[in-house]
Amino acid sequence: MIVCERVNRRLWPIHLVKSAVLHMAPWLLVWAVVASASALAADGSYTVKRGDTIFGIAQRYGIPPAVLAERNGLSRNSYVYTGQRLTIPAKFAAQRPASSTDAAAQNIARRALPSSIQRAIDKAPVRAGRWQYIVIHHSDVDTGTVKGMDKYHREVRHMENGLAYHFVIGNGSGMGDGEIAVCRRWIGQLDGGHLASNGQNQVAIGICLVGNFDEHRPTTREMESVRALVEALMTRCQLTPRAVKTHQQINIVHTRCPGSKFPTKNFLNSLQSPGR
Repeated sequence: MIVCERVNRRLWPIHLVKSAVLHMAPWLLVWAVVASASALAADGSYTVKRGDTIFGIAQRYGIPPAVLAERNGLSRNSYVYTGQRLTIPAKFAAQRPASSTDAAAQNIARRALPSSIQRAIDKAPVRAGRWQYIVIHHSDVDTGTVKGMDKYHREVRHMENGLAYHFVIGNGSGMGDGEIAVCRRWIGQLDGGHLASNGQNQVAIGICLVGNFDEHRPTTREMESVRALVEALMTRCQLTPRAVKTHQQINIVHTRCPGSKFPTKNFLNSLQSPGR
């Protein structure tokens, strides 16, 4: 009797064992199906669109850029071309990528930066880490030229280096519509004069669009130009879209600049990260 009691304590009755197996079977089946599906999950693919970069595509799928690049036999600094098919690792392929900033939805068409402006950006002796922000302003008046703005900043605002901005974009009144002017502060890599904080001016590139955007929206050409310019500057200065701000967002003193009709959200969402 003593022996039998010891055995019974160690072993379940057969009817309990059968019951446990029957109750576990459905869960085991589900687990097996899920495990098989995961094991057999196929890599996905992505067709590169105009303006895409390795960094931007990786960001949309939540993949580390180095992982995406390595999976496709590329370096993180590699350029991708329109129509190129990239493999998306199975772990990430099932995730729906975030919007790739559809140009039609954002109402901002893509435009190539003029070669003369690109050369001026590339030629400037930019030190690593020199710039941390790119800041967008409006002039608050509907007509403007670089010469006129420079005179105002020197004579009225008493700014030693004149025009406060590194770049100015015209609206067709005083300057060409969408015309980009490369200003002295960029060429000489001087601090900006466009923010209320001297500390911020030391690390922030200033871009001014001619117009009063509390009264009306920027022109289509202005928006095309500012996006092309900002993306070129991000690449040159190794910045991401998070570094791009409006005057209102970053200034330590409240300002309405660049105006209530500047499409801040659409513009910032439309930016493509440079490849890294």
